[in-house]
Order: sequence, then structure tokens, then C-alpha cells
Amino acid sequence: MRPRSLAWALVVTVLGSACAPSPQRAWWSAVAEQCGKAFRGRIVTADAADREIAMQPLVMHVRRCDDTRLEIPFHIGDDRSRTWVLTRTATGLRLQHDHRHEDGSPDVMTLYGGQTTSEGTEMTQEFPADDYSKELFLANNYRDSTANVWTMEIAAGERFAYSLRRPSRHFRAEFDLRRPVDPPPPPWGYE
Repeated sequence: MRPRSLAWALVVTVLGSACAPSPQRAWWSAVAEQCGKAFRGRIVTADAADREIAMQPLVMHVRRCDDTRLEIPFHIGDDRSRTWVLTRTATGLRLQHDHRHEDGSPDVMTLYGGQTTSEGTEMTQEFPADDYSKELFLANNYRDSTANVWTMEIAAGERFAYSLRRPSRHFRAEFDLRRPVDPPPPPWGYE
């Protein structure tokens, strides 16, 4: 290849990669495309701690979306206490678990979560427990939870999955994106 052709090919490659969306942006866009929709789910892990949850109807609702924040309530039966809050930060993505009581007041165990430590992929983002969460877990005698890593996956038009892993614990729920359902009532504290 001639030097001029090689230089032009390098410029095109650099410009093309600069314009390509990052895996986090692509993942965020795929989740945000579901805004306003709700989906049924099921527990796909066999942890004894999840038996009661597995017998309840599960619904996630991509309720509110903007360029920097996504709010996704996760309803278990009539329990509307959980909302996953995703935020874009200067260094990646943050996941928080907003837990509320029926009167809308925050639970003592709320806003825990993690921050991405890599670009992840267009399908998968991981959120290892952050320092705030570790302190909250220790203060409330949830020592094992300091090793939590949450994962959210999306296969556009097919499946959304939420999972929690730590030593001796694995929880995974999958939601069918092919069959939207009627949105549930607002989560507690978000009326």
C-alpha cells in the first residue's frame, strides 16, 4: 500500500471509530428504546432464598427516561417497593436500588448499587458494589453483600435480564421484551 493510501486508511479508521457509539451508549439506547413499556419476567435461578419471589408475578416497567437517567420499577406481585435507577456519570454508568415503603418513605436499605468499571458490551453492563453500598451493608449487618456485582443485559427485541452475584448467591430474573404488558401502577414513592 502506498504511504498516502495508508495514511488515508488510518484517518478513515480513526474517524470511524470516534463516531461509533461506545458499548455503554449502545446499551443505554437499547434500554431507553423500551421507555414506557412493561414486561413480565420470571426467576431463572434455583436459589432457595428466591422461592417465594419466584411464585409471584414479576413485572419491570421502563417508566421514565432521559439522556442521563432511567427509572425502572421492578414489581413483585403487589409489592411496588423497588425501582432500579440508572444514571450516566462522568466515568460510566451507575445503578442504584431505590427501596420504598408503601407510604413512599425510603427504606433503611436504599440507594445501594454500583458503578461500571469498564465499557462493558452493547448487551451487558456490570455494576460492582460501590463504597457507599459497602458501608450501608456493613452498618446493617449484610456483610456478604459487600461482594455484590449486579448485571443488566439486553438482547434488543428479545430479553432483558437482571442478576445479582456474590459468593454463595446468584439471583437472575429475565423479562420477555417480545410481549409488552399493560404498565403497572407507579412504584411506591413515585406517584
